[in-house]
Amino acid sequence: FANDPFFSQFFGQGFGVPQQRLENSLGSGVIVDSSGLAVTNAHVVKDADEITVSLSDGREFPAKIKLVDTASDLALLQLETNGEVLPSVALQPSDTLEVGDLVLAIGNPFGVGQTVTSGIVSALARSSLNINDFNFFIQTDAAINPGNSGGPLVSMTGGIVGINSAIFSKDGGSLGIGFAIPSEMVATVIAAGKSGQVDKNGGVVRPWLGISAQDVTSDIASSLGLKNPKGALVSSLHEMSPAKAAGLSTGDLITAVGSHSIHDAAELHFRLAMIPIGEEATIGFLHKGEQKTASFKSTLPPEIPAREAVTLDGQTPLSGATLVNINPAVIAELGLKKAPTSGVVVQKVKKNSIAARIVRNGDIIVSINKISITKPAEAISALQKPFRQGWLLVVNSDGQNRTLVVR
Repeated sequence: FANDPFFSQFFGQGFGVPQQRLENSLGSGVIVDSSGLAVTNAHVVKDADEITVSLSDGREFPAKIKLVDTASDLALLQLETNGEVLPSVALQPSDTLEVGDLVLAIGNPFGVGQTVTSGIVSALARSSLNINDFNFFIQTDAAINPGNSGGPLVSMTGGIVGINSAIFSKDGGSLGIGFAIPSEMVATVIAAGKSGQVDKNGGVVRPWLGISAQDVTSDIASSLGLKNPKGALVSSLHEMSPAKAAGLSTGDLITAVGSHSIHDAAELHFRLAMIPIGEEATIGFLHKGEQKTASFKSTLPPEIPAREAVTLDGQTPLSGATLVNINPAVIAELGLKKAPTSGVVVQKVKKNSIAARIVRNGDIIVSINKISITKPAEAISALQKPFRQGWLLVVNSDGQNRTLVVR
């Protein structure tokens, strides 16, 4: 039938032959450097094989991915302009915004072409959205629809104050609840792309301060003698933390980073991530009722204890998995949101392996056959001793322990 003209008019010349499936997606972006450097969302381009950028005047340029930072959901593209100078837009600190300020959202909603919508800043420092790892957003009622992702949120003075990233919607359309990534985060991604401070996964290398913190509840505020539940309570400090070396202790209440007041743990996480590696930071904190300040330099996460990585083989539940012991560098590299204190991390899993059916990248192997695991060698030893004709694994995924019985 493939060569029959009657059938070919319905099925085409490729009838009976497997065809390659092509998928297209649309998003928005903004040029931030006249050389053709553009910012967009990571979720717009991270799986793209080929990217074409269309400008508002109809010109098109091929583009290559320079950086994809899934932690912030931001990406950098380099347009191939052959030396042509392009118009660009400068960043404006989002800290200059106030609730009620007028803003413009620019993008390509539903692929209809460049569109500008207006609205106001509905809220600042919006958190607990689980859109990216930092949970710190500008909220706006400017209409943002599918296709707007990656486009700029612009102030009335023409500066980029954010990159539109997500909406709350029942049907996929705008309900006036949109969220933009603040320009301060955008600036760190641009700086990393220009300087080459990119990690093994193609994301931004960020500073390590060795601090874990939690929000202040009303009960905690009352116990600390505070009028309002405001600040970030230090829940743990790494032994090598530069913050600990500067004088912070577990139980201290962080109230400021530099000139910025800290309202909750999400804001602390965001502000600390804005500190360039090697630069000095100042933290204001409450220690046993006394207001203090501490200064320290941000550093790269240390490889201590030394990294030990082992790929398991044989016929055990973890065959095909590469296990690595936990240290700050591993936690940062794998983007683990809840830093584990014990166990070994699944760094990589071979396709179609036994382990691929049981664990995934980033999982923590807490124990095997009721034996606590702290390094890969202990995992290998425990796997050689089946538990009642099988294996009993405790695996931590996204902060939650699950118990698995494998026979």
